[in-house]
Amino acid sequence: MEQEINKDNRPPVVAILGHIDHGKSTLLDYIRKTKVTMTEAGGITQHISAYEINHTSKKDGQSRQITFLDTPGHEAFGSIRTLCTKVADIAALIVSAEDGVKPQTLEVYKQIKESAVPYLVVITKIDKPSADILHTKQSLAENGIYVEGYGGDTPVVELSSVTGQGVDEFLDMISLISELEGVMADREQNGSGVIIESRRDAKRGITAVGIIKNGTVYSGLFAGTTGTIAPIRFLLDYEGKMVDKLSFSSPVQIVGWDKMPAIGDIFQTFLKKEEALSFANALKEQKENKINSSATIGEEVTSYLHLVIKTDTAGSLEAITNELGKLSRERIAPKIILSSVGNINENDIKSALSTSGATVLGFNIKVDAQAAALAERTGVTILTFNIIYELTDKVKELLTEKEPRIEVEEVIGSAKILKLFGITKGKQVIGGRVLSGQIKRGTSVKIVRRETEIGKGTVKELQQSKIATDTAGEGTEFGAMVESKMEIAPGDVLKIVILVTK
Repeated sequence: MEQEINKDNRPPVVAILGHIDHGKSTLLDYIRKTKVTMTEAGGITQHISAYEINHTSKKDGQSRQITFLDTPGHEAFGSIRTLCTKVADIAALIVSAEDGVKPQTLEVYKQIKESAVPYLVVITKIDKPSADILHTKQSLAENGIYVEGYGGDTPVVELSSVTGQGVDEFLDMISLISELEGVMADREQNGSGVIIESRRDAKRGITAVGIIKNGTVYSGLFAGTTGTIAPIRFLLDYEGKMVDKLSFSSPVQIVGWDKMPAIGDIFQTFLKKEEALSFANALKEQKENKINSSATIGEEVTSYLHLVIKTDTAGSLEAITNELGKLSRERIAPKIILSSVGNINENDIKSALSTSGATVLGFNIKVDAQAAALAERTGVTILTFNIIYELTDKVKELLTEKEPRIEVEEVIGSAKILKLFGITKGKQVIGGRVLSGQIKRGTSVKIVRRETEIGKGTVKELQQSKIATDTAGEGTEFGAMVESKMEIAPGDVLKIVILVTK
């Protein structure tokens, strides 16, 4: 019973999930009265973000804390969305009343079901002239998502992030689901949680953003996660404001890690540095054992596109790495020789120089002046991007350009041998009919007898009606001189082949 005394209801952590451009960030903009979407490259969210609000219910007048996780809708950020369903207490599946169910809607729904997190469906953009709520619910049902009043018991809220209609009902529904779930946490414990993002700050060093799932994080403690620790000299909340402590469900920014924390890893705080270090090393050993036990050898390719990747955050780096892994072609694949978070520096250019033809790719970062100068002197290509699909499209283009070309045989026609007129020093005079395609003077042929290739030859001369020609087409008869070591017989079939570079 004594353990229960310190336990309180933990405010909900809500993941906002759905297809790109279905209004996830715009909804949070309305709730927070900000303009976050205006600052995103291309108008799309490309990072995971955490926000904390206090909502006063119109039903009972009580104020309740809610933490929101805003997730990217673009398909490249699937791993980040998976992380959010694991961190969240409640998932809000956002579906546009204009578009209905889309590919990432289904992907997110699958992740929600696999993680067994409670969820509600939020139909957005109901103010739009083309909005069709009934059609959207029908679209959901056709894809196995059954909402209340439409064949199921999944809560559904209809709202507009422009007029605000339905937003209070959405927040009240979150509070209701949270009360029904009754998640508890102990405020007296040293804080622990999950890393949802990490980045390198030029002034402060490595910063990780976490969601506290239990206890309280204080300045003066030591934080540990897989393979790295940080002395908590000062704490930052989700807005970047300095605070003395933060408790469960709150986003927290911890500054000063000695290595970049991996997103999705748990963190724990301790009174002593030695305890944090022991915890970090134990997690590192567990992860290495897991990686070694599941390692597989990839298929061999004949060539690689060598890349140095620099990004603004660990989440971006993971998303880009996953996307590049999907771009392998038959004879060439992307190969990352160096990847990290931070601006492009001289070391990155030197790493590119160590591998012939390597390209440096940057995402949402800057290029140091020294790095730019070294790249210009040495001919290293630096390409920077602000939108992930523009980066992946460029890599596809580079793979196409650099893929090794090979010569392959291509059959352009076939002909049946009707008669053998004579043989002189390996040159055979034959008569035949073109069965398909065409036969050309100077081309190679495969000699096929009873569906088995028995030899090869070359068409040295070609005639039609005793007149020399270069080509004979389908259905026509011809005479030809074929040079071959294999004697050709009536009934044989010639497969006419050419070499094509691909």
